[in-house]
Amino acid sequence: MKNSRAVLLCVSILSTLLAIGCGSGNFTPPPTGVTASSHPLVAQYSIRHFRQGMTAWVEFGTDTTYGRQTSVMASSPNTPDGQPLVILVAGMRAQTMYHMRAHVTLLDGSTWVDQDQTFTTGALPTSQPLPQIKISYPASGTLASVSPETGVELLSQQAPANSTLLQPMVTDLQGNVLWYCPLPALPIKPMPNGDYFVNLVSEIREVDLTCKTIRSISVLAVNQSLQTNGYPFVVTQGSSLGGFHHDMLALPNGHWIALGQTTKDFSDLPGYPGTTGVLGDVLLDIDPNGNVVWAWSAFDYLDVNRHLMGLPDWTHSNALVYTPDGNLLLSMRNQSWILKIDYANGTGSGNILWKLGEEGDFTLLGGDPSQWFYAQHYPNLLSTNGSQATLAIWDNGNQRLDSTGTIPCGAPPFAACYSRATMFQIDESTFVANLLWQDLPGFFSFWGGSIGVLDNGNVEFDMTDPFNTSASQIMEVTQTDNPQTVWQMNITGENAYRGYRIPSLYPGVAWQQ
Repeated sequence: MKNSRAVLLCVSILSTLLAIGCGSGNFTPPPTGVTASSHPLVAQYSIRHFRQGMTAWVEFGTDTTYGRQTSVMASSPNTPDGQPLVILVAGMRAQTMYHMRAHVTLLDGSTWVDQDQTFTTGALPTSQPLPQIKISYPASGTLASVSPETGVELLSQQAPANSTLLQPMVTDLQGNVLWYCPLPALPIKPMPNGDYFVNLVSEIREVDLTCKTIRSISVLAVNQSLQTNGYPFVVTQGSSLGGFHHDMLALPNGHWIALGQTTKDFSDLPGYPGTTGVLGDVLLDIDPNGNVVWAWSAFDYLDVNRHLMGLPDWTHSNALVYTPDGNLLLSMRNQSWILKIDYANGTGSGNILWKLGEEGDFTLLGGDPSQWFYAQHYPNLLSTNGSQATLAIWDNGNQRLDSTGTIPCGAPPFAACYSRATMFQIDESTFVANLLWQDLPGFFSFWGGSIGVLDNGNVEFDMTDPFNTSASQIMEVTQTDNPQTVWQMNITGENAYRGYRIPSLYPGVAWQQ
């Protein structure tokens, strides 16, 4: 009787999956195939007759040692049994033959490995050329034991006016392009589900590895939602969202936080006679249906007469961070502040909980105003421990005050401005900030930039336009008192607004080569 049941079970699985035998090592492979996608560097690996509960991943490389892999994938809960599972395979150089094979885990926990398949990638687009990329290892002779962190480099680039250069792209650590998205997006960010988030000013989109749109929201749709729901800065100020800019967040609950800009007219501001249309930032919580369910406007919380870089561009925020306690950090470049905003996962008041920076709510240990960040970019929350948090911040240094707090850097005879990679520790209970680490690379990067701490402890940062040309420099340095550069990328012809290391193109996967 037991043997009969086993035979029936085996027949059922075979007929449903076309494929999978019973007993250890006795697998009949399901039909598979590798085809080209709409993207020349992305393959479609199809495992047909897939069943709910099964999972699969693909390993790939230029030979049968493979070396790279995709995330583990499963069919959508809404996909009927027997439909194919298609895995997009990306991270390959142009015009190169790759080997790949799928690994499948069956419903009973047993596994099956496909036979080797090959795929040859297409060419990079000639209509969108590449900037020049050069890689160097400045400290390789003196720091032979220190190697660059593994992974790939994600570049959010800005092309010169009237240029068709590729903008969002991923390279390996030798500077070879492994992936790109042919959109004028700034920035591009990985999403937890394996897709990518792009900002196109008139809309923000979620795209897959072929750059196919999965979900999008337009400025027009947001303005309609703001009007329908009667948000005060639209109704009372008579303004509307002018566009998305600089950053956006994908939250765990599926909501998107968008950074936008709106204009409010003021009359006879000090130093600005007549009517001035002031540009200020807004934050918008957009649910999966495209509705704005929470909104915040800088005009409701800050003094328009504090304009460190003049008007009309009053706040010019450039980065968003979602904090572990459910609130938001907003990097406000033209105020030289990082704000913590009471978001409370969409239920918060919008009040500013604190302002970090010169003339903010924190006391800087040592009391030297020149050691604050100025016109900063890309605050990166590295860790939290109770009331303490550690932030990496790219300090551009525009209008940096001297040690007396009175003289800004800039035109002679004042001191020249300079940029820094920094790490600050802050204590939200005592409102004390401490500069933990810094690196002064010897350049003034007056706009753009990013920074992060890598798994090996090194710090990587991006200097946009350090030579006042369409060029950028990305450096990985040791986190020491005398930082040494262990890897460097120089880009010519385009500005890397952000450039930073990611483990791979796939969430939860680290590539070692």
